[in-house]
Amino acid sequence: MKMNRLGRTSIEVSEFCLGSMTWGTQNVAEDAHDQIDRALDAGINFIDTAEMYPVNPVSAETIGRTERIIGLWFERDMRREDVVLATKHSGEGLAVVRDGAPITAQTIPEAIEGSLRRLKTDYIDLYQFHWPNRGSYMFRKNWSYDPSSQLMLDTKAHMEEALGALEDEVKRGTIRSFGLSNESAWGTTKWLEVAERSGGPRVASVQNEYSLLCRLYDTDMAEMSIQEDVSLLAFSPLAAGLLTGKYQDGAVPEKSRMSLNGDLGGRKTDRAFEAVQAYLDIADRHGLDPAQMALAWCRTRPFMGSIIFGATTLEQLETCLGAIDLDLDETVLDDIAAAHKQHPMPY
Repeated sequence: MKMNRLGRTSIEVSEFCLGSMTWGTQNVAEDAHDQIDRALDAGINFIDTAEMYPVNPVSAETIGRTERIIGLWFERDMRREDVVLATKHSGEGLAVVRDGAPITAQTIPEAIEGSLRRLKTDYIDLYQFHWPNRGSYMFRKNWSYDPSSQLMLDTKAHMEEALGALEDEVKRGTIRSFGLSNESAWGTTKWLEVAERSGGPRVASVQNEYSLLCRLYDTDMAEMSIQEDVSLLAFSPLAAGLLTGKYQDGAVPEKSRMSLNGDLGGRKTDRAFEAVQAYLDIADRHGLDPAQMALAWCRTRPFMGSIIFGATTLEQLETCLGAIDLDLDETVLDDIAAAHKQHPMPY
């Protein structure tokens, strides 16, 4: 397993990361623990979660359940030192977490303490802000994104306050590093500037959606990542399962994500299925599993820190693990590049 340095920290993470957002709704604790065991056996050392997980759906009754499941694994196996653990502080507007309160210097220690308690650990390796207080163009909001209501002075004041609170947590030993999620190039560079000017942990990573179907990261964010040593942690590298091909021709497998979230968070479009078919055809021509091809392609990107994938069954997990040693040759990469030009931004 190739290991990558997380930003400018000393933390080394596997280039594949085990996602956990279904643990507690689509998976029970035993399933999750089996997945962790198998992932570690395969060389993965990185697990990503969030205080709001599980999803499908997000509800007041299940908030924090995924962290509790991971905590039970730590309690059972006593292997905390074998795992780089990432979790997230929910942003403004999620009513079932702190009544939708924004991220502040007051919520940061409270949220960290809650995560530590559920995770049954005394430190978090990577602490991330799930989305910025000012909003985000992610999750299909890019089609109507309008940042004109943002107040720069308020944003900078928030960043200074939040980084001060995070620095206190670093000194307490509760977190080792800091990352963002669902962020923009402007937002990330402002966090970096504030950290350099006033102190606080430097942004190590940005967790944004990235896949063959969602390539918003390829321009400004890519340049920022390379020039500033900020790693991308790619979520939904299989486009919520679309790139496996299991939803083609109107199929909706029982207990699949589409059976629970009909439009896959805005990803279900006619153009998406056309694009998926183009990638399925490439995989077929080259004798590749389409899911493994999609994951292996993410490994080729120069800004990639780790690729976060999730599974609801061990069979799905095994398929994803098959991408670890898969290197795509130039003919495959050329075909993928051509398909991307024919099917850009399908949702």
